Amino acid sequence: MRVEALTSRDNPLFVKVRKLLRDPGAYRKLGCVWLEGDHLGAAWRARGGAGGEAVFTEQAWARADRRALAESAQRVAVVPQALMRELSLLESPPDCGFLVPWAGPGEVRAGLDTVVLDRLQDAGNVGAILRSAAALGVRQVVALKGTVGLWSPKVLRAGMGAHFALELVEAAQASVLDGLGVPLVGTSSHTSLELHRCRLPSPVAWVFGHEGQGLEAALQARCEAVVRIPQPGGEESLNVAAAAAICLYESLRQRLA
Repeated sequence: MRVEALTSRDNPLFVKVRKLLRDPGAYRKLGCVWLEGDHLGAAWRARGGAGGEAVFTEQAWARADRRALAESAQRVAVVPQALMRELSLLESPPDCGFLVPWAGPGEVRAGLDTVVLDRLQDAGNVGAILRSAAALGVRQVVALKGTVGLWSPKVLRAGMGAHFALELVEAAQASVLDGLGVPLVGTSSHTSLELHRCRLPSPVAWVFGHEGQGLEAALQARCEAVVRIPQPGGEESLNVAAAAAICLYESLRQRLA
């Protein structure tokens, strides 16, 4: 491991990080992602992540618990706090970050419990769905073309490390769903079949649609069932991340029962 004290904002490492922060899709061109903070760095390392570059403030590098996060890094940059502020979009920037290799667009694996995302636009929603999926036993997430980039900085922050527990496929055409080998189940507030009255297949691929438009019609036609979540409170629809958590929990509940 090479440790360097860096003070110039024009260093190529920092230029690359700023590009990743400005452009949510830049990781595809640069082949790397920026993980802000010790939580994401620890989650990546706990799942076997190795290599890449780490950036620590001078104060953080003085702490043994922080230095332990850099054990597998090829290079460590130690920087003043003022420079670290330029490497974050957060109001209170973290004291460390990790520039790690991007895993690539991924390939669909057959036979796994899966979440399919159809043109979701909100990074917070997508990150929250990834987090629920990882927590509730889903193994794979397939993001169809038009969905926000799974490895963009805002999705990574909202996912809180869930990325590293999942098989991720992104920018996929709907035709790849033929390779899942499991039934598709969609959601809609305009169907009569209620979630709690439906015997769900296992394994299953849950399909969640665009925040405003819902599922694309041709994709909905692929589903073995389309269910709705009862809402006696009278709201028109649930936030897609909340709906996904409810559906994934019901799948887990039925499987455990």
